[in-house]
Amino acid sequence: MSFAGRRFSLAFPYDLCAEDLFLSQIFRRLCSVPSALNLLTYSGKHNDTTPMPKPNKTKPEIEIKLRIKEIPKILRKIRSLSVQSRPRVQEQNTLYDTPQSHLRRRDMLLRLRIETPAPHKTRSTRHERVILTAKAPPQQPANQHPPRYKIRAEREQIVPKTSRQWAAALVSLGFRPTFRYDKFRTTFRLPNLHVDLDETPAGTFLELEGKPRAIDRAAAALGFSKQAYLRSTYWDLYAADCRRRRITPKNMLFRTK
Repeated sequence: MSFAGRRFSLAFPYDLCAEDLFLSQIFRRLCSVPSALNLLTYSGKHNDTTPMPKPNKTKPEIEIKLRIKEIPKILRKIRSLSVQSRPRVQEQNTLYDTPQSHLRRRDMLLRLRIETPAPHKTRSTRHERVILTAKAPPQQPANQHPPRYKIRAEREQIVPKTSRQWAAALVSLGFRPTFRYDKFRTTFRLPNLHVDLDETPAGTFLELEGKPRAIDRAAAALGFSKQAYLRSTYWDLYAADCRRRRITPKNMLFRTK
C-alpha cells in the first residue's frame, strides 16, 4: 500500500494526527523530532510497516568535537581517566530527506546507522546493529547554554529488522538518501559523559557528549581548551576537507581496497 493510501491515527504533537495526509503536507507542519519517528514507526492493522519496540523519548543532545592529531596519545589520556570502554565498531551512516529537502531546510536530521564489529572484511547482517535517529533544533531557548556547545533535540532508537529493510521502508515513505559517511568509533563512558573517538576519511575527532560542566572537565583533563571546541557536523568537516583538497563533496566514505 502506498503512503498516500494509508489511513492512520498518530499521537503527533502540534495537531498532526489528521488522516490521509500526503508526505509533503505532513512535513510542512512537521516541527518536532517525535513526529518524524512516530511516522516511521507507525504500525496499523494491515501490518504494512516495520514493527518497532516502544519508542524512546526525545532528549537534549549537548556535545562538542575535538580534532585529534595523534590517536595513541589521546587513547593513553582517555584511559588514564578510568573510563569504561566498548569494542571498536565500524559505522555506516546515511542521512535521509525528502526530495524537497524539508528536513534540511528546518535544520532537522533523519539518520539510519549500521554498526558492525571492526575490523571486518564483509558486512554480515547477523552482527549488525541498526539505529534510527532524528534530530531537530532544541525546544528550549538557545541562550540557556554557552554557544560553544552544539545543542539539539535527539531521539534515537535501536530498531529490529535489517538495515536493508529499514532503508526500503524509508524510501517507501518518500525519503531518499542524501549523504553517506563512514566512521570507525571507539566509545568510552565517564560519569555523566559519553566519549567517542571517531576515525573518519576527513580526520580523527573526539566527541564529548553530556552536561556542559562534564564536557569542560573532561576536555581540560585531556589537554584541550575551550577554544578547541568544534560545533561542526560531519558534513561540515567533510565539506571543509574537500575545499582544502579542491575536490567536489560527495559522500564521506573510506576507500575500498
